[in-house]
Amino acid sequence: MPPLPSPLPIDDALPALRAALAAHPAAVLEAPPGAGKTTRVPLALLDAPWLAGRSIVMLEPRRLAARAAARWMARQLGEEAGGTVGYRVRRDARVGPRTRVEVVTEGILARMLAGDPALEAVGLVIFDEFHERSLQADLGLALTLESQGVLRPDLRVLVMSATLDGAPVARLLGDAPVVTSAGRSFPVGIRYAPRRPEPRQLEAAVAATIREALAADPGDLLAFLPGAREIQRTRERLEDGGVDALVVPLHGSLDAGEQDRAIRPDPGGRRKVILATSIAETSLTIDGVRIVVDGGYARVPRFSPRTGMTRLETVRVTRAGAAQRAGRAGRQAPGTCWRLWPEAEQAGLVPFQQPEILEADLAPLALALADAGVADAATLRWLDPPPAPTLAQARELLRELGALDAAGRITPHGRELLALGTHPRLAHLLLRGRALGLGTLACRLAALLGERDILQGEGVPPDADVSLRLEALAGRTPPPSVHGFTVRRDAAFRVRDEAEALARDLGLGRGGDAPADPADAGRLLALAYPDRVAARREGAAGRYLLRNGRGAAFPTRQALAESAWIVAAELDGAGAESRILLAAAVELEAILEAFGDQVTREDEVRWDDAAGTVRARRVERLGALVLREGALAEPDPARVAAALADGIRGRGLAALPWGEGAARLRERIAFLRALDAAWPDWSDAALLASLDEWLVPRLAGMRKLADLARLDLGALLLDRLDWRQRGRLDELAPTHVTVPSGSRLPVDYADPRAPVLAVRLQEMFGATDTPRVGGGRVPLTLHLLSPAHRPVQVTQDLAGFWRTSYFDVRKDLRGRYPKHPWPDDPLAEAPTRRAKPRPRE
Repeated sequence: MPPLPSPLPIDDALPALRAALAAHPAAVLEAPPGAGKTTRVPLALLDAPWLAGRSIVMLEPRRLAARAAARWMARQLGEEAGGTVGYRVRRDARVGPRTRVEVVTEGILARMLAGDPALEAVGLVIFDEFHERSLQADLGLALTLESQGVLRPDLRVLVMSATLDGAPVARLLGDAPVVTSAGRSFPVGIRYAPRRPEPRQLEAAVAATIREALAADPGDLLAFLPGAREIQRTRERLEDGGVDALVVPLHGSLDAGEQDRAIRPDPGGRRKVILATSIAETSLTIDGVRIVVDGGYARVPRFSPRTGMTRLETVRVTRAGAAQRAGRAGRQAPGTCWRLWPEAEQAGLVPFQQPEILEADLAPLALALADAGVADAATLRWLDPPPAPTLAQARELLRELGALDAAGRITPHGRELLALGTHPRLAHLLLRGRALGLGTLACRLAALLGERDILQGEGVPPDADVSLRLEALAGRTPPPSVHGFTVRRDAAFRVRDEAEALARDLGLGRGGDAPADPADAGRLLALAYPDRVAARREGAAGRYLLRNGRGAAFPTRQALAESAWIVAAELDGAGAESRILLAAAVELEAILEAFGDQVTREDEVRWDDAAGTVRARRVERLGALVLREGALAEPDPARVAAALADGIRGRGLAALPWGEGAARLRERIAFLRALDAAWPDWSDAALLASLDEWLVPRLAGMRKLADLARLDLGALLLDRLDWRQRGRLDELAPTHVTVPSGSRLPVDYADPRAPVLAVRLQEMFGATDTPRVGGGRVPLTLHLLSPAHRPVQVTQDLAGFWRTSYFDVRKDLRGRYPKHPWPDDPLAEAPTRRAKPRPRE
């Protein structure tokens, strides 16, 4: 190994690191930015005795950093990448038979472990920039520790971080030693803005600050913005204003060549302004940068298990991220960082960004775990375990895609998805599209879904119809606009390039397959987003119900909003009803063809309260969606009766045709139950609770409330009494009582505590005993009536009435009713139902 030039701060820590790894299977290296850990440590460990000639694999969280680190190390050895040092990232590999240090990213380590769980040819796995806590880094570390613990106790693991507290990681690694290195950073002056710009004002503020910084300080400039859209707008502002520098973008959507050109010095020697996302925060030294302009925002993906969707959120940069960004200005010489927020806000920034595993879509992780044979994620060692609800939702999606079987094991199709190295949704779209002879269209759709929208509107969001994007990609050169929406031509070219690369991955060749009708887009999108197939809500144009039960709506009026069925490929996931940002119409036949094995068919018998009848239909469902339905000619009578009973329960017992006799019967039973709890409870609540016992068996042949008129509810209730109760009912609670006049009058049991007998006063002459019911235990409450049948006295003491109150009543009424008897001695008078006979002439 030739001596390495340019001493770096990490060199002083290398002896301690070598000793730690010689004595322990794992170690943690804390080294601030500029220490040189990424490019120095792998080379310094190549001749370690414990490595025994095996290779070193180093995981980098970003493709740009992986390629740059490998090339830098190779140059230190006087070689090109692919010799002693190589790299492997998606669609780009520089490795050879002599490669001893391999820098990898994007899940490649997980696939290496799935293919060779023991990593027989590897002696050391390094996790660089672990403070970024990428999903792939957490997954790779968990799988590597499992391999080390079960198959390879001699395998070394090294975790390197610039800002993360190493103690928790050391505990995870089995109380591994922590080695600390000093950093190399030239002084960086910090300048704060008087106030923080709102996100919508960010491009103007950054462009103005860049002009001010270029005039005030020497060197190239690196500016941080949240995403590609803000980068493009800032670039346009700078170029329109005639800035005296070469302005270049740097973000993850660029191809490898464009990214490499952004970080290399300008061949013409011009001053350079690099507009970058967080991709440029770590693991990367960009020659010539002396100025950093930090817009103060970052764009991060946030996955919601509630909606099943991931959306990008613009958030304030963390304190650790701000420190990393500022450090870019001091890598090679003193520099300046211009922060677009007040100094008073600095201490209030969140210290670190949340680990991606806690906020990301876990479908890729779930598929990788299944490929590694891990049925239960809890059996692995995690710094932060994946959230159980999110992981369960990811596995459900993979089952819908056919990547996992019912037991959660990976299927052959799942392994094909992994091999494509893209999100399982898109990989499924590509493979199924190729099988359907729609590979070219599938590639274009997958590329569109992986890129920011290629259309933009003036003041309004562009139409959501994906066919407009496909139209923009139809020719060799994207048009300037489509249906009134501007085409972002740089993004459109990237989509075309990615689509062609995907076609090569699928083995479609230069010509691909036959051109496809854009109408097939919905058919293919449904394969990638089975959970987002949606049906238009009845009577609500533009509003939809998704298969997963969530609501969604188009933000503006558009033609696609009239489609009965759509696939919503992109939603914002906000609120009770998400906005549909990208979608395609799909035919019901295509849905049935794609998901026929997941469609449930059932005979549904339910109560329709609005119509007052039972509806019986045969329904085909896909999740929350009703695909097809039709009337059921001969539904199960028992289910019809049960549904009708549900309607009665909902409306209450008043829905039943209570005739006079049935209602009076219930009152009589209530009276008897008040005397003796052995009598049945026929209250509303009790009868509703027991509908299945006394009513449902009698509902055969009935569907509507009107049909209930055929019921004799009194007879149904009497059938519930045993023979003794039937025998004593009339004895204890007679419907009528015969009074002294001979009249047979009804007893009113509405108040079970005080039954009432309404009788004209004259019919009770001569009687002293109050009539009783309940086997003589309960005196009736007498409502003594005038000849006009109006109550004149209420009493349970008839004898007392004759002695006292009668004479007051007589005085008041005999003048009013002279034809009726009002004797001085009512007990001596014969009871009568008639008036006094007329005198003979």
